[in-house]
Amino acid sequence: MAGGAELSRQERIQIGRRRICNILASHTVASMRTLEQKISDAGPNPQRVDPHLLTLALQALVREGVVSSVEEAGSHWYYPAGTPPDRVASRLGEMLPIYRRISAHDFKMRLGQALEIAILRGLSAEPALAFFGSFLDLEDHGDERLYRKEEPPAAIGNRRIPDNGRFDFLYSHLSAGFAGIEAKNVRPWMYPDRPEVRDLLRKCVFLDAVPVLIARRIHYSTFSVLNHCGVLLHQSYNQLFPEADRALAALAADKKLLGYHDVRVGNEPDARLRRFLLEHLPSLLPDARASFEANKDLLEAFTVGRMPYLEFAARVKRRAHGEPEDARPFADEEIQ
Repeated sequence: MAGGAELSRQERIQIGRRRICNILASHTVASMRTLEQKISDAGPNPQRVDPHLLTLALQALVREGVVSSVEEAGSHWYYPAGTPPDRVASRLGEMLPIYRRISAHDFKMRLGQALEIAILRGLSAEPALAFFGSFLDLEDHGDERLYRKEEPPAAIGNRRIPDNGRFDFLYSHLSAGFAGIEAKNVRPWMYPDRPEVRDLLRKCVFLDAVPVLIARRIHYSTFSVLNHCGVLLHQSYNQLFPEADRALAALAADKKLLGYHDVRVGNEPDARLRRFLLEHLPSLLPDARASFEANKDLLEAFTVGRMPYLEFAARVKRRAHGEPEDARPFADEEIQ
C-alpha cells in the first residue's frame, strides 16, 4: 500500500499535508490529479500517500485556510493561501489550455480507444484466442479521429445486460466460460466503490462473466476486496495518448505543467500487458471463476444497490476468512 503499511492513517495524512504544501510552494498552482501524480504515484515509497488520504489532507488544508482554490474548466485548482492573484492567473494561463484540450469530449473518446486498441492488439497476437470486440477500420486512417468499434454482444442465451450495456471485450475460456474485460485509460485510481468498477461488476453478474479490469492505477483496497470475488486486475502504470497527440502528450507530461509523467504515446501493448492477456488471464480464469461463483450473491446485492459498499466489503472479507458474516457491526470493518 502506498505510504507504507507500517505508518498509521493519521501519519500518512500528515505526510500528505507536508508534500502538498511543498509541491504548491514550488508549483504555485496544481489540480488534484497533478498532486496525485506527484504524491500518490511518484516519490520514495515511504513518502507516497494514497489518493483517498491525500484528499483528506487537502480538504483539511483548505478548511484551515492554508490552501486556497479556484474552479476553472470544471476542476478545482489549488494554491498557497495569500499567493498574489496575478501569479495564480499566470500559472493557470499556462496549464488551462492543456487541461481543456485533454478534457475535450472528442479527445477523451480517442484516449479511451488507445487502451482498447492496445488490448485488441495483445489479444490478437494469439490467433487461437476466442473473444468478441474489435475495431473495423484500424488500417484505414490514423488515430486523429475515432475508429469504428464492433461491440461485444449484450446477451448470451437467456442472459442479458440491462440497458443494453456492453463490455469493451468479451473473452471466452474453454473451461471458465466468459470474462468481461473493461479498459479505463483515465487518471483517477480505481477504488472498489467507484461507479466504473460497480458497473463492470453489475454487467458481469447479469451476463455470468468473470470481471477483468485493466486501468492505469488500481488501489490496494480494490485488490484486497475484489480478488476474493474472482475479479482479475491489471495496472498499466501508463496512460496512453493517441499518436496524433504526441505534442499534447509532451505538454501534459511536463513536470512544470500538469506533470503527468506516466503518459505514453501510441496504442501498442507493452510487454506487461501482453503477458497479462496471453499468459496470466487464461491461467488465472478457472480459479477466478470459482471465486466469482462463490461470491456472486454479494456482488449482485452490491451492484444493484441492495447492499452498501462497507457491508459488501466486510462480508467478502469475513467469508474469505471463514468468519461469521454478521459477527460484528459493519461500521467497524477496516476496508482501506
